[in-house]
Amino acid sequence: MNSIPTTALGLTEGGLPVLPLRADKRPFGNCRACDDLACGGRPNMRAPGPCTCPWPCHGWAAATTDPAVVGSRQWAAAWRRARAIGYHPGGAGVTVVDLDNANAVAWAREHLPPSVSVATTRGEHWIYRGTVRSVNGARAGVDIKSTMSYARWLGPGTGLMADVPAAVHELVKVKPAARTAPHAVAVPPLAGGGKCPHRSPVYLERGIAMAEQQIAAATSRVHAAVYRTFLAVLSAHGRCGCLTEAHIGRLFTAAQAKGESPRHCTDAWTNASAALGM
Repeated sequence: MNSIPTTALGLTEGGLPVLPLRADKRPFGNCRACDDLACGGRPNMRAPGPCTCPWPCHGWAAATTDPAVVGSRQWAAAWRRARAIGYHPGGAGVTVVDLDNANAVAWAREHLPPSVSVATTRGEHWIYRGTVRSVNGARAGVDIKSTMSYARWLGPGTGLMADVPAAVHELVKVKPAARTAPHAVAVPPLAGGGKCPHRSPVYLERGIAMAEQQIAAATSRVHAAVYRTFLAVLSAHGRCGCLTEAHIGRLFTAAQAKGESPRHCTDAWTNASAALGM
């Protein structure tokens, strides 16, 4: 019997907003339209995405303390496949400093006050009272998870909880270091070795430039805009082998300039590829 939903229900009693996570730590989509994140994932609270759910059904926005939702038939399929419990730190009024390796843990011990800590597979989570802006890659091996983010529930931890320290407030003010472009994504050729339909390199260049402009122009629902743009680029240029690492890097750079993390760019690209059967 899967004890994960039972544990999740117990956590809601303590005011922790929870959601089911896959084995790869990603959230589920909890309705058919969003299953396997076909909608692109990561909605904001005001725009849950192209589904008919009466609540945001995926990502951090789905986390809830409502036992009727956690125990609903709508979420039952996700809980049956879940391998972990996620929670929304900001919704619980806390901040998780995710220390991803031994060097990051050593840095925290030198620069941060002790607080509740939980061991992870590669490092530790240090949990503080109070909320801040979430930042992935705030420094080497350190992610800050609080508002508009989720973390994996790993147990109650040990120690006494302290307030978010000044050093963390400073970290979230600093613009993360420049992120590297992704490796080239292999896309299959047309069946039978079809020829490239592009009339000239200018056609592809114009398409990439327009995609960059569309991402840059997004003022809301950035996650959805990035996914739709990636989907359009792959639909037009993904099967003939013309997309290079440089093209994909430009798209990822545009998305990261709007606040997307490398991981979320990769997720959106992978989801768009899967939606097109690539």
